[in-house]
Amino acid sequence: MHTDRRDSVNGISRRTLVRTAGVITAAAAAGSVAPVTATAAPAHAPVTAAGKAPTSANGWPLEKQANHVSTVWTRPVSGTGLEVDVRIGDVEAILLHVVRRYHYEVEQLPRVDLAGWQPIGGLKKNEPESNLASGTAVRIRPGAGASGSLFPLQVLTVRDILADCDGVVRWGGDDDPADESLFYIDRGPDDASVRELADRLRLAEATPGEGAGVTVDVLAPSRRDRAKRLAREQRAG
Repeated sequence: MHTDRRDSVNGISRRTLVRTAGVITAAAAAGSVAPVTATAAPAHAPVTAAGKAPTSANGWPLEKQANHVSTVWTRPVSGTGLEVDVRIGDVEAILLHVVRRYHYEVEQLPRVDLAGWQPIGGLKKNEPESNLASGTAVRIRPGAGASGSLFPLQVLTVRDILADCDGVVRWGGDDDPADESLFYIDRGPDDASVRELADRLRLAEATPGEGAGVTVDVLAPSRRDRAKRLAREQRAG
């Protein structure tokens, strides 16, 4: 069919030009009203550096679930009949040591008195309890978080356990507000002291006469001095 030159430009019909211009105009208009919040972080998400996964307060990546495509798994606390959801590897070695010593030396724990990982949605996201969502914290006697929930000798033993962990573990009893049920890793994932402590605890567990469950005198002057020194440092921090 013959096409009049007046109805074409560079071989493209005027009808095609008009239709194309309409599509471009519509697309531009749609882009101008697209919601700018589409790529914004959720209002209550933990603050993170650009391009990095959300983390708990101690800098460890959050986990959405346990026991499935996760670094958090249910682990038995040997010799106690207990189990808890924790981050596997070095964190596991450290926190299970804390739980075992607490069970043997502070108070025998029933299963309902030990809790680990939980989703970040139910936690205060920038507070120490958020560490539960990365599998780097446990709650012992979850309903007894208020200050003064332990007897003096129990507190001395908790202090000895913390000193045994070289400051890598922090007790929520030293936080403000206090949460005496909370114990968590107080170092980031790249801190070499985490691996060093975990290796030391694993070696002790494999050595007869050492490790959690071995009777220690928490009132011995050397142990008390070490525990007091760490308590001052952690309370100040």
